[in-house]
Amino acid sequence: MIKLKRAYEPPAKSDGQRILVERLWPRGITKEKAKIDLWMKEIAPSPELRKWYAHDIEKWAEFKERYLRELKQNKDQLLRLQELIKEPVTFIYAAKDEEHNSALVLKDLLEDEKTH
Repeated sequence: MIKLKRAYEPPAKSDGQRILVERLWPRGITKEKAKIDLWMKEIAPSPELRKWYAHDIEKWAEFKERYLRELKQNKDQLLRLQELIKEPVTFIYAAKDEEHNSALVLKDLLEDEKTH
């Protein structure tokens, strides 16, 4: 099971392996405070997609489709991430919106692939 957590929430032992799945380091957080085990910039949405989306909820459905296409074209990074994941694992993200962010799309894709 993959958990999700904002970078601004305090780390917990129950987080297990903490993987930052953002292209940019979260603002105002030190590396010591973040307690990140692995930073996978390459798995995050492309700069172009991130700028286009700009956390506009009306673009959410289209963002998900575009990001999933990017992930499927980025199979090497996706496979690397799957191999690195050890239970328990928490994907760390910076977005304020807990229901509309790229970490959620990534989690859903990986968990969906596990069940098929």
